[in-house]
Amino acid sequence: MGFEFTKFSRRVSVFGLLFLCVMLGGCHRRKRPVYAVIPKGTAVIHWQTVHAGAVAAAREANVDIDYNGPAMESDFARQIAILDDFINLHVDGILLAPGDREALVPAIRRAKNAGIPLTIVDSAADTEDYVSFVGTDNYAGGVLAARRLAEILRNKGRVAMTAGIPGGEATVAREKGFTDTLAKDYPEVKLVAWQYGMCDRARSLSVTEDILTANPDLNGIFASNESSSIGVVQAVKGRGLAGKIKVVGFDTSPTLVDDLRAGVIDSLILQDPLQMGYQGLQTLLGYKSGGKPARHIEFPPVLATRGNMDQSNIRTLLSPDVKRYLKD
Repeated sequence: MGFEFTKFSRRVSVFGLLFLCVMLGGCHRRKRPVYAVIPKGTAVIHWQTVHAGAVAAAREANVDIDYNGPAMESDFARQIAILDDFINLHVDGILLAPGDREALVPAIRRAKNAGIPLTIVDSAADTEDYVSFVGTDNYAGGVLAARRLAEILRNKGRVAMTAGIPGGEATVAREKGFTDTLAKDYPEVKLVAWQYGMCDRARSLSVTEDILTANPDLNGIFASNESSSIGVVQAVKGRGLAGKIKVVGFDTSPTLVDDLRAGVIDSLILQDPLQMGYQGLQTLLGYKSGGKPARHIEFPPVLATRGNMDQSNIRTLLSPDVKRYLKD
């Protein structure tokens, strides 16, 4: 009797749920199209700015954005799980910044097989299963960093690099641009140390402190992303070496802007993540409308120094108006 009653109750619950779904217009029906934005991580300003750019494009098109990513950029498994969740929800399109160029490939293929258009932003992946790639010329960013560091060191000195994460295509390209340029054009600027900060501020601080301990005669450091730049600055400040060791960073944040103005950082290599998010979503909207978006959209890197940071175009990149598009 108890079993029969439980069985009956379950049937009632199921039929009730189905009735509710019908009355509400269907369990999976949405009022407006929904596009997923999946960053490498959510802990840095760069990804918030990509989000803001996507929101700007979404407002113009009267569609919705669902933004979700792993806390740490090294958590590839979490990013894959988030991507799979959006595939199961069958969102209208996906904007993805792959944390690793190989690890995300099977999940990207699953999106294609599910009929969901996907655009890659910021970092490439080893696949052709995407609508467009939208990002920065990161190799050129590394070249720009090498030239700037060599210039301020007068083409001679000992330098180090606090890098991002192995497998992250964007930072790997910057690091290669940096090392290739030093080796080819500035043979007397010696790269004496290279450590991965794993796209984490605390880890970047720790490895930079190790570099400084092992190389007391160091003249300069290149940091290849936002978290590594912040970690390098903290390490240099902590050792009382601000201004003595020349720092060229990559990306921006409010604290990095303050450190640039104060002379703790010599310069920052900037990209345009607001446009990255905006143009990225535009490619998906165009594709869904039957268009054929550009396969590859790439923005040039820009050098910000204490001397040019108040120019309007540089100021816009240093301090993008994220709050205009994102709620607090």
